[in-house]
Amino acid sequence: MTDATPTSPHASAGPPPETIRVVTVAYNPGEELERFLETLCAATRRTPNVVIADNGTEHEYVNRAAERFGARVVGDGTNRGYGAGANLAARDLTEDWLVVANPDIQWRPGSLDTLIEAGHAEPRAGCLGPRLLNPDGSVYPSGRALPSLVGGAGHAILGKVWPGNPFSSAYHGTNEDATHAVGWLSGACLLLPAAAWKRLGGFDEDYFMFFEDVDLGARVGRAGWLNLQVPDAVVVHAQGASWKSRPERMIRAHHASARRYINASHPAVWQAPVRWAVSAGLKAREEIAVRAARRG
Repeated sequence: MTDATPTSPHASAGPPPETIRVVTVAYNPGEELERFLETLCAATRRTPNVVIADNGTEHEYVNRAAERFGARVVGDGTNRGYGAGANLAARDLTEDWLVVANPDIQWRPGSLDTLIEAGHAEPRAGCLGPRLLNPDGSVYPSGRALPSLVGGAGHAILGKVWPGNPFSSAYHGTNEDATHAVGWLSGACLLLPAAAWKRLGGFDEDYFMFFEDVDLGARVGRAGWLNLQVPDAVVVHAQGASWKSRPERMIRAHHASARRYINASHPAVWQAPVRWAVSAGLKAREEIAVRAARRG
């Protein structure tokens, strides 16, 4: 990256971009998919083109929800993973903006338009995310710092036994009330200018689940753009449905992706001892979490 100011990923000689594609990845969803589509209607005054990547086997439910809300379904039921599913749904993107969001979020009225307005206000924005609320109204830390080796080791080892430790606190970010730059944004809900998505090539499909959003945020920064969290845009994330149905598989996928990211982002020979420490800490935390899930 040079010191020159990067070209805006959504510069336009005419009026502000108005067209949006919203993509979501569905794996045998329940009623949350219909709530996602229904609340999206009030999230923007524009008419988004909605594409659902069907990664599961319950095609009838997905197709029925898509027909009701005018969405398009792609995929044959092959579980490609989150990143690959989103890439499939975003293929041949012609719209000005791309939204990638989990099907278990509920949009607050005007939230998507607020994100787009923030993108217009900051020409260096390569990726924008809302404030995510848990169903109980508490704030989920969705705008975070990129994991460092030392910080990652501290978070991996201490995160479960001492949640307020300084490593985890730094990683979780400040979640300020004003729009601010962060290292990466939760893939539960992202807005990108189409030019940025195309230049970055979408998600790295080597991440089957988890950390594809961390990797994307890192690449946004390396391209000279900003990851912006926009707290005035609010969505509710009813997360946990997939975890509850198959917790051990999800726990292992999460930790495998975390190890992959740490190793890929810190490849230097001199960093090897800390990489090993982080990997060992993650492996220990993985086994503790799996045993707890089995007891539960």
